[in-house]
Amino acid sequence: MTISIATAIAARMRDELKRYVFVLPLALIASACAMTSPEQDPTVQRMAEMDGRLLRIERILSNQSLLEQSQRVDSLLTEVRALRGQIETLQHNQDSVKTQQRDLYADLDKRLQAVEGRGAVAPAVAGAASEDDAAAYKKAFDLLKDGKYAESSAAFTQFLSNYPQSSLIDNAHYWQGEAHYVGKEFTAALRSFKTVVEKYPDSRKLPDAWLKIGYCQYELKNWKESRDALNRVMQIAPDTQAAKLAEQRLTKLKAEGH
Repeated sequence: MTISIATAIAARMRDELKRYVFVLPLALIASACAMTSPEQDPTVQRMAEMDGRLLRIERILSNQSLLEQSQRVDSLLTEVRALRGQIETLQHNQDSVKTQQRDLYADLDKRLQAVEGRGAVAPAVAGAASEDDAAAYKKAFDLLKDGKYAESSAAFTQFLSNYPQSSLIDNAHYWQGEAHYVGKEFTAALRSFKTVVEKYPDSRKLPDAWLKIGYCQYELKNWKESRDALNRVMQIAPDTQAAKLAEQRLTKLKAEGH
């Protein structure tokens, strides 16, 4: 009986030992896991790194999108500024044309009123002119007064062809030049006014013809020629309306840097 008790005790001790050997490693492993913080876990660290990289990539993509949008906005603003500049240029050109046209009409109107103030046109300047050429001249001049510039120019051309020896010939060249000038045919007008100063140096229209030569050269952007003609007016006809107009245009040329 004593042996049986000893055998039982020994068996019990072996069972306890086996359980201890099995449980101890598990306890150690659990203890080790419990001692490792999430920050020290390599897997957690790796996931955190990947998450950080993903956030950085998202920021980069977002910044690139914003940059593209900003560049597009800058491009649109540049286009708007360019269009605004073109509109302002067109408006300026339109205003300049309107001002120029008003000046042309105002100048012609002044001259026509001045002529009319001296009496009937044809008889006042006719001299030895025949009845036929005086009537033809008056017809062309009346068309000019009525604002029919193309018809007036054609009528003066016919007059010059039919009556080359008329005493009204210098005036006809001058008023034909006026018809071209108001019609903005500056090259043709220049030819008519030059004919007056070159062929009829004793004409009463000489100062006015030089003035209009200066005006035509101005419109054709021949600045030096314009100044020369305008200065000529002031030399040959000082203290006249033509000289005052010449001085005004010279001042304008200077102000414009020409």
